[in-house]
Amino acid sequence: MSDEESTKWVRVSTDRLRRVTRRDLLKLTAAGAAGATLAGVERLTGPYIVHAQPRELRIMTWSHFVPAFDAWFDPFARAWGTSKNIRVTVDHVSFADIVPRATAEVAAQQGHDCYFFIAPPSQFEPQVLDLADINQEAERRYGPLVPFVRNSVYNPHTRKYFGFSDNWVPDPGDYLKSVWANVGYVNGPRTWDDLITAGQRIKQRHPEIQIPIGIGFSQDIDSNMATRAIMWSFGSSVQDRNSNVVLNSEETVKAVEYGVRLFREVMSPAVLSWNAASNNLALNARQTSYILNSISAYRSAQAQGLPVANDIFFTPALRGPARAQVATHVMGVWVIWRFSRAPDLAKEFLLHFLDNQRDAIMASRLYNFPSYWGSVADRDVPVAQKPEAGRRWIRSRVFQDPFGSLPPDKLKVLADSERWSTNVGFPGTANPAEGEIFDTYVITDMFAKAATGQLSPKAAVEEADRRVKEIFAKWRRAGLVGGGRDR
Repeated sequence: MSDEESTKWVRVSTDRLRRVTRRDLLKLTAAGAAGATLAGVERLTGPYIVHAQPRELRIMTWSHFVPAFDAWFDPFARAWGTSKNIRVTVDHVSFADIVPRATAEVAAQQGHDCYFFIAPPSQFEPQVLDLADINQEAERRYGPLVPFVRNSVYNPHTRKYFGFSDNWVPDPGDYLKSVWANVGYVNGPRTWDDLITAGQRIKQRHPEIQIPIGIGFSQDIDSNMATRAIMWSFGSSVQDRNSNVVLNSEETVKAVEYGVRLFREVMSPAVLSWNAASNNLALNARQTSYILNSISAYRSAQAQGLPVANDIFFTPALRGPARAQVATHVMGVWVIWRFSRAPDLAKEFLLHFLDNQRDAIMASRLYNFPSYWGSVADRDVPVAQKPEAGRRWIRSRVFQDPFGSLPPDKLKVLADSERWSTNVGFPGTANPAEGEIFDTYVITDMFAKAATGQLSPKAAVEEADRRVKEIFAKWRRAGLVGGGRDR
């Protein structure tokens, strides 16, 4: 066992822990026996105190879709730093610039100490530290990770925790209740076929709605999630649970054929160039009647006092021929770069952040959900009971929204969102190949090319399959992805 692998949490002060290697502990022991002081180590009775250096932490995170969260997070991080005599810098990047900025930091081998992603950053695995230690510490405090969250931060092939997650975000359908009730769907759609059937009626009865159904087929994160949801509902996927490529299948062709119908019958060419804000804006402007999104559009409408807010309601994952399954709208994953100048401080902060998840979730207006359910349980609940206590706490909030929903239980569909949510890479786990496919929009391109007639559905699937297999082969050669029995 290497010294790096044989590590242990030691107490740095009354409320701080630091990860120390076996070699460090041996040095500490030797120094104590000799009555000497090592650089940066003070000999005391009781636990040895390790003075972490440097006393600065640089954090990069996104500009949250619910601005109230940033207004809470930045002072929270700085207040923690002040209490520790640590200078904390928090920078923000737009959702579209998260991956480009991360790529630039990796190229320069300098930047921030910890970096936040809104989708599994598995393709950055070679550039990040293994965070098994803080994941294990979090489970010791709060119980297990939500399974699809673990599938988003852990690579079973390399046995590495490439990330640490504090939150995930449900991805319900958002619909205009008055419009759907007018075409016979009082509770909104429940199947993917409902989008076409009702969408055609909406097109006839509500000509003022420019895009009856607002599902993006563009190069943006929402389109990435929506097109995967369509595939999964038809029993299709990029890979199987063992990382074998299975994209080129009859099920995928049928999913793409459905996408062609959806685009041509109840959408418009505008969805080919949408960004992640477009569907929110379209819903709030009543230019579309349904989007697959988080609750951010609704919270935005509330914050702006728009009348449409009272007309926005939510549906669970839509059912297809095989299942009802959607990806999380956001999978919040923190990484610590190998070139971080303060990895121990970054780990300490992330655990502190997890300790305050109730405040974080309330600051997000219930947009964020906890990756460790136990992190929002009452503090005096035994660890074994924390996950269920955390689930009950969330249910109590979505059934009685503290942020002014009318009716108060408008968000109740989110109570069961863990059941119909999953990770990018389903039915397998996130891995560097899936990460690159996600970031290069292979799947959204497949749907767009078929929808516009550039390729037939079958040809679009075959082209995407070739791209996917090339990407998987590259990462297998690097030893970071398993499988190899591709279809």
